[in-house]
Amino acid sequence: MSVIDMTKQLEQILNCSVIRSNRSLEDIAIFIGPSYENATIEKGQYIEGKHDCWLVMDLFADYCEVIEFQQKKLSATEMQLIAILLLNKTSVTLDNQYAGMTKIEKQATKLGEWLQGQMDTHATRSNIPEHLIMASSLYHEMVPILLIADSSMQSQSSYAELDKLLRSFLSEDVLLIPLPHDEWLIWGPTSLLKDDDSSDSDHMNEETIEDSLANIAHGLHDMLASEWIGESQLAITYPIVPAKSMVETVGQLRESIHIGRKFHVGNNIHLPWLLQLEVLLHAIPEVHRQKYLEQSLKRAELFVESEMLATLETFFNLDCNVSETAKKLYIHRNTLLYRLDKLKHETGLDVRLFRDAVLVKIILLLYKVTKTH
Repeated sequence: MSVIDMTKQLEQILNCSVIRSNRSLEDIAIFIGPSYENATIEKGQYIEGKHDCWLVMDLFADYCEVIEFQQKKLSATEMQLIAILLLNKTSVTLDNQYAGMTKIEKQATKLGEWLQGQMDTHATRSNIPEHLIMASSLYHEMVPILLIADSSMQSQSSYAELDKLLRSFLSEDVLLIPLPHDEWLIWGPTSLLKDDDSSDSDHMNEETIEDSLANIAHGLHDMLASEWIGESQLAITYPIVPAKSMVETVGQLRESIHIGRKFHVGNNIHLPWLLQLEVLLHAIPEVHRQKYLEQSLKRAELFVESEMLATLETFFNLDCNVSETAKKLYIHRNTLLYRLDKLKHETGLDVRLFRDAVLVKIILLLYKVTKTH
């Protein structure tokens, strides 16, 4: 049984929230209060606050790993038994967990555990502790990619296998960090954004950084689908310095995948700069989204017809270009115009006008997310 599983059992036994987290010395000073100046913090020690109780699991230069018993005061007997159980279990579990790992995999696993701890506690401190820095490249800009495996086969795949694939497909300088729940955080060098094999300098100048990032994500997804786990979800964003912004970046990538899957069922690649409207709509309380959608759909059921949905989605994907949309749908231009006129007649909304196009786009997004749930 893992330490995480044991904390879940402790939650049931103690009837309180039990969380494993990383706390800075500043956090501990605030938690203890004025008596902190004369306090000595040691491994296995309990720290009691006004309402909560923390068990110090391990000490590092600038932070402590703790188990938090929230809204719970423990008796002396409970403290002793829990400390014996968790501290002994942790040492055995970690020995087993890291057994057989290479040095780089062990470092990556520890960094992933720290990162997940920061995410679990919604910590604002995002700088990686120095002893967890895997490579000097983490102090320079890198391209972050979050991979979530959809297939149950992922659990049978090893770190070494995926690391080898990434190094052969992306770069030898890639860094791989395992996270819980079938997640992998990938860091690629910024050299991936440069097409060194291209002799067409004009084409290189025309390609935006968004185009380059999208191409990397699509190529990586195709490779993984054929060489590793089958289907997966990918999110990629602009280069950042991992040592300073890793926690925030993982949060953004996770949000992109969550919102992308919610609003665009069937999509596997989620690009944050293309999800800005979806992020805004997702922030609106569900009851208000539902009310607005019900009022809009009362005007016409035409929105929800499969043919019209496909037409409008293609029309928006091609930046409202009538000719290109007709080509993409393999229909005559007049047929497309007839459909758009029909929509205008029944709803009063002409998607060839910017204002109406925005309203229809919002209605379609809300319809898809409501239909999914």
